[in-house]
Amino acid sequence: MVAMQVVGVRIEMPSNQPIVLLKEIDGVRFLPIWVGAVEATAIAFAQQGVTPPRPLTHDLMQDIVESLDATLTAVQVTAIEDGVFMASLLLRDPEGKAISVSSRPSDAIALALRTHSNILADSELLDNVGIEIPDDVAEDAAAASGESSEVERFREFLDQINPEDFAG
Repeated sequence: MVAMQVVGVRIEMPSNQPIVLLKEIDGVRFLPIWVGAVEATAIAFAQQGVTPPRPLTHDLMQDIVESLDATLTAVQVTAIEDGVFMASLLLRDPEGKAISVSSRPSDAIALALRTHSNILADSELLDNVGIEIPDDVAEDAAAASGESSEVERFREFLDQINPEDFAG
């Protein structure tokens, strides 16, 4: 498993489909995952530290895990099947028993951000569908625009791909 971080959420044009971009922490590969609008909002809220007046579904999930005295130790993006990403929540109960629960990656990421848990991706998955964006291209574009290199790399990447690029 490879440690990942959330770069951000953006709307991919022209399809208007939300996408979350993960980047390996100790590497240069990115993993784009198309997500639903509600999940994209939940991920963006968690990244920005926004607390809604009433709990969102992922806030509720966090509250349930905590009220059971369990811990979300990590989420894993494990595979892609027929163009659909798969993930698992790795939990530890109060007695120390490890529990794995199948999850959509978007829900797993939204929950991981709220609980400050590790986000991991299968190394074979990254080998197969990860995107490597050269640092020099991103840095030149970022310097010209004044944006961070990761944001600019994300924008350039989105301009060149479509959801169909990840179908089986």
